[in-house]
Amino acid sequence: MSDLPRLVATPNSPRSRLDAATSDQLTHGMRSELAPLPAGKTLELPTPVFPQRPDLLNAPDEPYFPKNGNRQWKKHEIWHAMRGWMFPFFKSRIMPGEFHPLIAYLFNEWKCNVECGYCWAYDNQVKGMTEETARRSIDWLHTTTCRVLALMGGEVLLRPDFAHKIVNYATKKGFWVYLPTNGRLLRPDVIDRLADAGVATFNLAADAWDIKPGLPKAMVPIRSYFEYLIRKQYKYGYTVFLNINICRNNLEDVRMLTELAHDNGIATDYHICETPMMEQSNFQKLEDSPVFIREEDHERIGELVDWLIDKQNSGWKMVNSVERLAQMKSFIKNDLHQWNCRAGLNSLIIRVDGTLAPCFPTYSATYDWGTVENPKMDPAQLKVMKQSCEKTCFSTLNHILAFCYNDARVIRWLAKQAMHGFQGVRGNME
Repeated sequence: MSDLPRLVATPNSPRSRLDAATSDQLTHGMRSELAPLPAGKTLELPTPVFPQRPDLLNAPDEPYFPKNGNRQWKKHEIWHAMRGWMFPFFKSRIMPGEFHPLIAYLFNEWKCNVECGYCWAYDNQVKGMTEETARRSIDWLHTTTCRVLALMGGEVLLRPDFAHKIVNYATKKGFWVYLPTNGRLLRPDVIDRLADAGVATFNLAADAWDIKPGLPKAMVPIRSYFEYLIRKQYKYGYTVFLNINICRNNLEDVRMLTELAHDNGIATDYHICETPMMEQSNFQKLEDSPVFIREEDHERIGELVDWLIDKQNSGWKMVNSVERLAQMKSFIKNDLHQWNCRAGLNSLIIRVDGTLAPCFPTYSATYDWGTVENPKMDPAQLKVMKQSCEKTCFSTLNHILAFCYNDARVIRWLAKQAMHGFQGVRGNME
């Protein structure tokens, strides 16, 4: 591997951030295939009734707005969140074995409608997931500890009717459903349908205020959709947060988007722009990219991170802990250490064809981790693999899961939430 920081992209940069042995293991296997259904049997997702809650669809928005800026969560909404997150977590701590998924990322699409300068996670030649695979995936997950389902892509709303069916079917089976999107296709009628079906959270990805080179996920083109999404959340009971990727050319945009989120009372979630962990044959944008971080950017990024930490300490809502934000400065200098990643044990991805992998960076791996209905997650293999990949990965969600696998920390955090009647998240997993 090069001695350069792994986030630096130059003509001499390695095409993979993994060591050679791990890279070979992950790219020279053969995946299983999802077993076909018995002859003559078919599975489809039910067509959702819309509206299921006509009283909400037709009700005015204003009576549901927070009083004095404090949003009030109803008992059934608190219970829904507990069923999605808390009860499965405690089951995972007391049940035998190590494979107890809490959250699954269902890649219903591998196509995308925009082209971000840092993103390899799409291929517009690949067909999206079928209804059969989606239903079999959700049914299988329901037999496990998992009760949080995140749609994933590509762009998950390329087929909005299909996304609506997935959300409807999963929520009917008791899943807490999370939907990330770049917002370009998040029209008011789509918001109404997904909200009516019971989606729990919209994760709106925006990296810039307006479109700029390499960063098409911007607020200006989706501002009217954003405002509609914000306005309707109180009525339907979902939450919204902004997902922002810190790049070399958007540092002022990050501040502007953070302030917009704060002004609207929603949280933010930050990532640091990373070169691909594994070599991606369909991604050829490492050199001369306006987005990837270079050594000369470290000081300015450090100043931004300090600004974010100051805002969070002032009470601004952020998914990332202060500790994790501070570690961004270490990560871009290639100084991150092992952090007890839970991928493959408590989180996993389901590819569009129904095959499994531990995490996003391993989507293109050919190593066989099994399929829905037939998982093959080997804790020993994952442990060895993570000795290489943990030090090169800055996964926000898996880091939160890792923090959770400390019982005393979880109990303290839950006690803090209980003291406030579970009315919104207070603090994060410090």
